[in-house]
Amino acid sequence: MEQAVSGNQRFFNRELSWIAFNERVLEEGLRQDLPPLERFKYLAIVSSNFDEFFMIRVAAMKRACRIASPDPAGLSPEEQLKAGAAQVRSIIRRQYACLEQEVFPALAQGGLELLRPEAYSPAYRDYLESFFMREIYPILTPLRIEDTVALPAIESFWLYGAFLLAPESSGGTTGIDRISIIRIPPVLDRIIWLPQNQQASDGTAKEKTSWALLEDLVLTFGAALYPGYRVKEQILFTINRDADFSVDEQRDEDFIEAMEEVLESRGRSRAVRMVFSPGSERLREDIARRLELDAADLYAVSGPLHLGGLWELLRTPGFDHLREKPWRIYENPAFAEDVSLWERIRQGDVLLHLPYQSFDPVIRFFQAAACDPKVISIKTALYRTSGNSPIVKALEEAALKGKQVTAVVELKARFDEERNISWANRLEKAGVIVIYGLSRLKVHAKVSLVIRKEQDRIKRYIHLSTGNYNDKTAKLYEDIGIFTARDEIAFDVGLLFNMITGYSVIQSMGKLVIAPASLKHRLLNLIDRETKRSSQEYPGRIMAKMNALADIDMIRALYRASAAGVKVLLNIRGICMLVPGLPGLSEHIQVVSIIDHYLEHSRIFYFANGGADELFLSSADWMPRNLERRVELMFPVLQEDLRRQVLAILEAYFRDNCQARQLGSDGVWRRLKPASGEPPFRVQTALLAHARAIADRPWSHRDEFIVRRSPPGE
Repeated sequence: MEQAVSGNQRFFNRELSWIAFNERVLEEGLRQDLPPLERFKYLAIVSSNFDEFFMIRVAAMKRACRIASPDPAGLSPEEQLKAGAAQVRSIIRRQYACLEQEVFPALAQGGLELLRPEAYSPAYRDYLESFFMREIYPILTPLRIEDTVALPAIESFWLYGAFLLAPESSGGTTGIDRISIIRIPPVLDRIIWLPQNQQASDGTAKEKTSWALLEDLVLTFGAALYPGYRVKEQILFTINRDADFSVDEQRDEDFIEAMEEVLESRGRSRAVRMVFSPGSERLREDIARRLELDAADLYAVSGPLHLGGLWELLRTPGFDHLREKPWRIYENPAFAEDVSLWERIRQGDVLLHLPYQSFDPVIRFFQAAACDPKVISIKTALYRTSGNSPIVKALEEAALKGKQVTAVVELKARFDEERNISWANRLEKAGVIVIYGLSRLKVHAKVSLVIRKEQDRIKRYIHLSTGNYNDKTAKLYEDIGIFTARDEIAFDVGLLFNMITGYSVIQSMGKLVIAPASLKHRLLNLIDRETKRSSQEYPGRIMAKMNALADIDMIRALYRASAAGVKVLLNIRGICMLVPGLPGLSEHIQVVSIIDHYLEHSRIFYFANGGADELFLSSADWMPRNLERRVELMFPVLQEDLRRQVLAILEAYFRDNCQARQLGSDGVWRRLKPASGEPPFRVQTALLAHARAIADRPWSHRDEFIVRRSPPGE
């Protein structure tokens, strides 16, 4: 999908660039060479991504109308909303056409069949009606809608059935039509598994595993909730509400209460979008009017709503032939169970590449610290954790055993606020010192410190990472972490925690670079240094991998570098406002994006520096919010064998010719293919092969990156 660009345009629009990212996700779902459940996964991700996009970005643009000036691409908020809506509608049409015409038929052919109401056989209909009356009907609450009364609470993500009702004829009088809605309880499973060996609608015996949708049963049999009325029309709908709220940062004494008020306000905030099934224009218009939504805010879909809520389908047992073969997660031999974790880290820095390698050493790091009598203190920054986090449990255990435990719990982590409040309360009850982030800044750095008393001296062990302390996403997100016991790193980490938890002026650090104090300035200096040292004989080189590039100052610095002849290679998963390939400005800049089995999440930055190259890992993308409004961390890769390994990983991302797309100056992302005679190279399978090669040999400080050109097996 192309952004409209002018001949002198120097920046792409941020929102349209993000929509283009979601289109790249869609394209994976459109691939007919993938198994149908794998395709369904990508289509579901598209829906979930759009939910968050409307709740955050579209909500912000709507508020900015009439007061905001054009963005760096020259588009006003109104123009962004109009262009974005057109592109979103195009993506949704393609998404549901693929779902209805290709994915669901392929699943049915493979033995996993979705039955919609029009395909219910008499036997299935009888079974489902009985199931509805027994298991669903008692839980449902029909709500009347009256012109003089405000709408009942309608929340984001939840599914609702709407019914247009007419009184049953009595004495020739039909009466006035009524409207009622039913909230479909999220406590019920959306997938209703049907008994096998029933008959299909054509009377033939069925060998397939069939399933129905909870919402279809509500619409099909919901008339039972309205005795004395008949259902004239009905639709399903769901909405997105504005979730772009900020907590009152001044309420230090009752910050949790202030955060809880933000969560409550989301349920009452302005609606920004309604997604609905066809069936009743009258119901659609009435609900939209009551929600104060315009026609531009309404999105019709031809299949199931809220595909992200059907994630259970991906885990259905017995259908491995419909999904991609699971990728094995390998152990890092550096952390053998028979060797002390502390001893391993003292021997030298150890790198962990998720999810190719197991997250278990990170969990073990906290569990060992909790149990080890020599450990006297633990400090960590928790941004997002899992629903049953073993790390939180280890911190509780450590505190209960009398260790000094400090946890920076970022309550402002969007959509994880409620979970983080819960963890904070649990940790405090166990005796953990809990710090609720910083005023006006999110703590997004991923860092932990364990202090151990060894032979009458203090030894500090550190874990630094590009990703969150979440054992669930660690199996899905690509991230890189390093364990180290280097004194210079430990000293800087100590300063960082002191700045977060106490009163401390910003102090200079020897190895670590933090935002918002110095990270942006340091990155600009690194780019400027590369620009000044570049010559025709020895051109400079910058490589960077990140999730988003939207900071105008950083983009302009890269333009200056390119104009000076610096070769700039950027691997950017999502938003990219930089326009590559413009003569005299960005002709030496190449931008690629990888959408594949795992979500790319690590941030890696490389600067050639005239032969004295430097390599960094970071929690920060190059966006204003990361560089100016968050506590972020950039840390160097110092150990030589790890530097070679990380550099080889970074370079491999620019060799992918299977899953990579390259951004053109016209705003179009074009999929790369092997050139004539060039072997195919898929970076994620190469990284998986490398993890397998490491796991298969004894641990050594000198692990090198090994490229496998053929896809690895188990």
